[in-house]
Amino acid sequence: MHLLASHAVWIWIVSLAGILCMLLRPWRIPEAVWISAAAILLIVTGLIPTELAKRAAGEGTNVYLFLAGMMLLAALARNEGVFDWIADIAMRRSGGSARRLFLLIYAAGVIVTALLSNDATAVVLTPAVLAAVRRARVNPKPYLLACALVANAASFLLPMSNPANLVVYGNHLPPLGAWLRIFILPSAAAIVVTYLCLRFLSREVLASEIVPPQDGVVLRPAGRIALAGLVLAVVVLLVASALRIQLGLPTCAAAVVALVAVGVKDRAVFQRTALKVSWSILPLVAGLFVLVESLNSAGLLQLIADSFQWLGHAPKLAAYFAASGGAALLSNAMNNLPVALAGGSVLKFTPQLSPAVLIGVNLGPNLSVTASLATILWLMALRREQIQITRWEFFKTGLVVMPAAWLVSILVLRF
Repeated sequence: MHLLASHAVWIWIVSLAGILCMLLRPWRIPEAVWISAAAILLIVTGLIPTELAKRAAGEGTNVYLFLAGMMLLAALARNEGVFDWIADIAMRRSGGSARRLFLLIYAAGVIVTALLSNDATAVVLTPAVLAAVRRARVNPKPYLLACALVANAASFLLPMSNPANLVVYGNHLPPLGAWLRIFILPSAAAIVVTYLCLRFLSREVLASEIVPPQDGVVLRPAGRIALAGLVLAVVVLLVASALRIQLGLPTCAAAVVALVAVGVKDRAVFQRTALKVSWSILPLVAGLFVLVESLNSAGLLQLIADSFQWLGHAPKLAAYFAASGGAALLSNAMNNLPVALAGGSVLKFTPQLSPAVLIGVNLGPNLSVTASLATILWLMALRREQIQITRWEFFKTGLVVMPAAWLVSILVLRF
């Protein structure tokens, strides 16, 4: 018994140390390196059997395919100027008003997040928005924060809006109609409240007038093909969601079709697109699957199961607040993907709590910048553009935005 207890303690130490290093990025070592190193250490020391680690990593196949497909689609659209074109439309429709530009960029973020996932908003819409506001010579921070926060606020409008949605529900993902019945009101509430809070916090900066640049962005033929590919991908995903087909393979297939369509006239598009994808996300996610499985074997699964079983007998609203609030806080402590993985393992026994947990997993990360993959990717995108938004700046904004959006979303949740 002592050996078993010692074994479990070491699993907790290695796993949580890996997650903590992912969040803090000591010595600026990439997040994926820390998670992969922790997973490998668990395997080589025998803390988790190799077969169990393989099975845990293999359970993420649908998520890997979904992420790869979405990243390829987003990179293709970015390379061919689709997102620059979208940001330019917002700039020109703003009529010189910073407030209207903010609203249009936020609306673009809602659409991109809902149809192409929050990662697409973080990775490709953010640089396009930055380029547009730089051309207009305005303070970029309110617009960039809007990209990050709407990426989480709108991330449960549709099943494909966030990879974490696939993880929470696993093979029990509701069909599109049922999903909308459950989440349309909470999602709309989160989107509206997040916008109002951001607008209030940025009111002084947004009071200024802007001068849209004279030269507009023209969508080239390859860009129009890429845009058509995105539309096709959205249609395929909506149909797959309605038919309760797992979204990973359709997403990847749609990305390949879009790439081939553009590649007919431009063979270099394959290499150019592949080089723009943050492939390190895949080993990061695989490593998280292994870490969560090891934590489950060390008692995490039973702890969550006991908590959810107790909440299952509590009054509905109280259970929603407790389950969702716990998921939100844990997401900020250890990132929302491992929380979604751990929660998804036991929610099949208490399905009535799944919507509340999913809302916590999606909205919780608007409190701290390392709480979701989307905001981590957003931070990476800002680093590449040499823009500095500190964790403290993000936290001060999130401290107002996240609790308000989360509270209203839970209050209007119906299940």
